[in-house]
Amino acid sequence: MKSIEISNEANLPTKYGNFKIRSFREIKENGSFLEHLVIKTKDLPQNPLVRVHSECLTGDALGSLKCDCGGELETALRKIQEEQGMVIYLRQEGRGIGLFNKVNAYALQDKGLDTVEANLELGFKEDERDYGVVREIFSFYGLNRVRLLTNNPSKIEIFSKMIEVQREPIIVECNKHNSHYLAVKKEKMGHLL
Repeated sequence: MKSIEISNEANLPTKYGNFKIRSFREIKENGSFLEHLVIKTKDLPQNPLVRVHSECLTGDALGSLKCDCGGELETALRKIQEEQGMVIYLRQEGRGIGLFNKVNAYALQDKGLDTVEANLELGFKEDERDYGVVREIFSFYGLNRVRLLTNNPSKIEIFSKMIEVQREPIIVECNKHNSHYLAVKKEKMGHLL
């Protein structure tokens, strides 16, 4: 079991609706920590709609068109408000390689490498994320099954080992800046696009 600290719950009114938020501080063995966030509707049904979303500063906050992250987060918040559920926002920037390395990966992509090739060139796996804290979050909220808002088959496989998962697709529009990125996600990473 990971060492987890859990904050109090607070109200979060947003342009997508009114939510409740709670932070989960994941403390690593070396003393460092990651602070994740759960954004949820007031009530959770027995089979809530859930989006596990990894941080993407460029897409989520800056509106980058190089990826689909910002669009996925917005879509998830709208759908979760409508259908009741939660977004689990994980602080794992750049598929777990961090912001500094993500910018270096972007520079390699500017030279023609795709997102997977750039991570490998920098000495990382194509995806360095760790989803262990999600098990703790599911347990905290007493979830036994979820409708998982994802296109990523790896997430389906990982979370299916924790609880019962039914996949719900999340589709955002393609643009000229992210069309190659989405093609790589589909062809190299098996995303269900």
